[in-house]
Amino acid sequence: MSTKVKLQVDVVSDVMCPWCFIGKRNLEAAAGQIDDIELDVRWRPYQLDPTLPAEGKDRRQYLSDKFGGDERAGEIYGRIRQAGSTVGIDFNFDAIEVSPNTLDAHRLIHWAGGQGADIQDRLVTRLFELYFLEGGNVGDHQVLVKAAGDAGMDAEIVRDLLASDRDREAIERQISTARAMGVTGVPCFILDNKAAIVGAQPPQALVQAFRQIAGDKAEEAQYRT
Repeated sequence: MSTKVKLQVDVVSDVMCPWCFIGKRNLEAAAGQIDDIELDVRWRPYQLDPTLPAEGKDRRQYLSDKFGGDERAGEIYGRIRQAGSTVGIDFNFDAIEVSPNTLDAHRLIHWAGGQGADIQDRLVTRLFELYFLEGGNVGDHQVLVKAAGDAGMDAEIVRDLLASDRDREAIERQISTARAMGVTGVPCFILDNKAAIVGAQPPQALVQAFRQIAGDKAEEAQYRT
């Protein structure tokens, strides 16, 4: 019989958030350091900018509107590039032409979760790679269908689902719920619905939090018996 403590980790994230990509790498590193804890990772939706149109917005214009010019944007993304390099991510921001509306990407992640944690994890990774390494428009249905196939989903079924409004309102409600819970920045790691860690924290910080929550959970289980 396994003696591992099972811990649910809900990761509130947005596909267009570079810190979420870094956070995923840190989460993977942390998971490799805890043999006695089994993580049940579930990816939850968030939109950094829900006002973006369905077709997205020209990336240069978006950055100009958000940061007031290329110089300020360059400073911010330079720091992100440096942080990414420490976890093996070679951000290719210059390849990004469109800042996407990520609602449909979150619908796809939701459907992937219904097929298993492994498939959802592969899809989330692929979407990050497409956007941040290859400059793909992850708001475009063709790009999303291809990503779904790469992750092991049925691409034709996904194509039909994306053409519908399936689960659109449900995802919007989840995003609203996250905001109502006080989530204002991502990634946000919610541990067993008891604690939250905000930001792309280093692996050791995640491990410490996992062990604390898992230890409390093990004590509660022992007390009940």
